[in-house]
Amino acid sequence: MHLLRTLALHAAALCLLLSPSAAAPKASRAFDPTKLTELTQFLEESVKRRDVPGAVIWLDHAGHGWGNHFGNRSLDPNIRPMAENTIFDAASLTKVMVTAPAIHLLVEDGKLALDQPAARWLPEFTGAGRAQITLRHLLTHLSGLRSGLGPGPAWDGYAAGLARALAEPLLSAPGKEFRYSDLNFILLGEIVRRVSGESLQQFSQRRLFQPLAMADTGYLPSPRLRPRIAPTTREGPTVILGVVHDPTARRMGGIAGHAGLFTTARDIGRYGRMLLDGGKSPSGQVLMKPATVRALTTVLPTLPGGVRRTLGFDAGSAFSDPKGAHFGPTSFGHTGWTGGCFWIDPAADTCFVLMTNRNHPDENHSVKELRWHSATLAAEAMGVARRVWSGADRLAASGLAALQNRKIGLITNQTGLTSDGTTTLAAIQKIPGAQLLRLFSPEHGIAGKLDREGIADSTDPASGLPITSLYGQDRKPPPASLAGLDVLVFDIQDIGTRFYTYISTLLNCMEAAQASGLPLVVLDRVNPIGGLAVEGPLPLNVDNTFVACHSLPIRHGLTIGEIARLLALERTPRLALTVLPLEGWQRSFTFRETLAPWVNPSPNMRSPEAALLYPGLGLLEFANVSVGRGTAQPFLVVGAPWIDPEALARRLRHVGIPGLRFEVTSFTPTANTFADQRCHGLHFAVSDPRELHPVRLGIAIAQALYEEHGEQFQLAKVNQLLFHPPTLQAIRNRTPLAQITAAWTPETDAFRRRCQPALLYPELPTP
Repeated sequence: MHLLRTLALHAAALCLLLSPSAAAPKASRAFDPTKLTELTQFLEESVKRRDVPGAVIWLDHAGHGWGNHFGNRSLDPNIRPMAENTIFDAASLTKVMVTAPAIHLLVEDGKLALDQPAARWLPEFTGAGRAQITLRHLLTHLSGLRSGLGPGPAWDGYAAGLARALAEPLLSAPGKEFRYSDLNFILLGEIVRRVSGESLQQFSQRRLFQPLAMADTGYLPSPRLRPRIAPTTREGPTVILGVVHDPTARRMGGIAGHAGLFTTARDIGRYGRMLLDGGKSPSGQVLMKPATVRALTTVLPTLPGGVRRTLGFDAGSAFSDPKGAHFGPTSFGHTGWTGGCFWIDPAADTCFVLMTNRNHPDENHSVKELRWHSATLAAEAMGVARRVWSGADRLAASGLAALQNRKIGLITNQTGLTSDGTTTLAAIQKIPGAQLLRLFSPEHGIAGKLDREGIADSTDPASGLPITSLYGQDRKPPPASLAGLDVLVFDIQDIGTRFYTYISTLLNCMEAAQASGLPLVVLDRVNPIGGLAVEGPLPLNVDNTFVACHSLPIRHGLTIGEIARLLALERTPRLALTVLPLEGWQRSFTFRETLAPWVNPSPNMRSPEAALLYPGLGLLEFANVSVGRGTAQPFLVVGAPWIDPEALARRLRHVGIPGLRFEVTSFTPTANTFADQRCHGLHFAVSDPRELHPVRLGIAIAQALYEEHGEQFQLAKVNQLLFHPPTLQAIRNRTPLAQITAAWTPETDAFRRRCQPALLYPELPTP
């Protein structure tokens, strides 16, 4: 039997390699055909690598649909091809396609209230703190219950499973900790049954699935559907097919609030479109009132642990891989243990569905990366992320009259690229009559790989041009290096933080150009952490102008071109400055929304997420903590051998940090602070870049470390980048974080007013 099964699996793999995949259907104008091709190729390669046996995808953009299918639904015991109408065990998608909407519909009917105790409808659910648990706690996984029914005496039947759920002790007080739990939805499912007088199967069919023509969706699929069902794993001699995979739901008879639903990708798309259309079916029938849809799908303020949820759906957590890189802060969705997922972005009027049976023929397949990359490409195909043209892109496309027939010096590094990978150097050399005579490099050198003090002048091996280092003996272009030039061009990617030194290099070049009578052209680039938020104090008592060259808040919200315009107004008024602006950028965009390729601006700035966290975590790096230099995760972790990570996590949860999730971790840097020592601390992940306030995070960490560890934490050294003694004194005085950050408001308000004449894009909000 084992030999036959092995031969079958090898045959399946051979079929995947030799058989062409299903031809992709033609897409409407609502989709980018190039991105659909990329998405198709990615899923085909995933199947060939046997990440999953097969998959079905469905995209909906503004009511236009596109779908495709790949690979096989079954490899064991027989090979069966995947089809568009393959039916999948939806696993935890049950929670948000049946139970959560059922609860909200009963609230709409006036039969339930979210803030009343669950014990009102479950009188057995009392004692040991259970009476304090509300429906809202259950919907947001804040009940305090553990994740599921653990091992114990054998049991069978719906009543037995419910009794065990009702008797579960609490691990934490209601509302205090997020813990994703099947028990929450088992209890909610029973409330639906008791209040409506119908089973979950009957209620969902009557109120949702039948009106939406979701003919292939429901519990306990009939035997006639068996040929279309994707099997899950093998248990002994039996492959699980047409029976719910989840063991608790199976013991409860196949109908439960947390699992048991079977459905297709297309049916999920119908459900998603109903939510996007405000509760209406395609025929116009109102299934949910718009207010009910809003209650079900609106993203709530950040929950304990930095988690984002709606009253039912996931919106930003460790389970949010189908959010990908681009779906926005109001988007929501869910995943299922068996591999399926969907994600809805109401701001973009899009729904992404990916269904697969990742635990077939066995459980050894993770789909987190598959879902993330598929969602990212799907969002790009549906126009959620937009093409933004940098100044270098515009220069390469159209040239620039100011550079024609000129002798040019270029200040750049490895980030000086167009969107298609052409170097700015090459783009300049194509301008009629332009002569590029010299390069100038900032900190980290022309290739951005050096992480040391004192970089010497050199020669560019590719072009043969001389390179003047602006991070060596001189940090300002020496007059001799400017001799014979007609114009300077600046093209370097900044990251939106005052103490990131490329701003100082820009100012030094502007001052040198003004002194030499040379014009300066700045090729603008996006601010990768967005152009709306302004955060942090302005520097006082500056003793290192290279990290505080001008009166800027830590997070300034400007592009490098706008910084140049501000510096020209306030520092170099006689400079002839030209800024070649971005095209298509909006201040609300973070880097992930621009479709721009990420090039590490410096050796330890390795992702847009690190850039988002840098204004806060970077503040701490001169103190006796590691911020991940010497690890694979610089500016995504903070730790030290002496830190109590659980205490730090508790303090951050107490103050609340929107837009962020974090977890306790340990790591060993190979270089820099605490090299080769085991550090204990926290790992951070951004769940909502628009809500994240990284400077507030940095101060909150400093405050927590000082209050927990006292003078063992070198608080004074935070001022080496902060340059604001009043903030440090407030930390020493144990001033509440909200008061500390509020004290910066007059400074940031004044800065916003100062910026107005320098802005190139829709304005920064003014106070």
